[in-house]
Amino acid sequence: MDRPIKIKIQDNEYLIRSKGNDTDNVYKIAEYVNEKLRETDEISKGMSEKRAAILTALNIASDYFRVVDERDRLLQEIQDKSQSLISVINSRIKD
Repeated sequence: MDRPIKIKIQDNEYLIRSKGNDTDNVYKIAEYVNEKLRETDEISKGMSEKRAAILTALNIASDYFRVVDERDRLLQEIQDKSQSLISVINSRIKD
């Protein structure tokens, strides 16, 4: 069941609907967005709110894709090492 959760992004309050027990995650996301907006504000004084929001969204997307790339690299490394271990085990079993 959807539950409304009140969050605050900068000075604006929003009512977000969340499924189940996802409240903590919604608050974490809101805090992350607020932190990224603060970082953008510090770097780009005088920028319009709309431009700051777009720049922040681009920074968040960049963070996301960097993490996805790192995850993919690690998964490939795990697969390679697992395959190597399987080969070693198979060769020992055959001996």
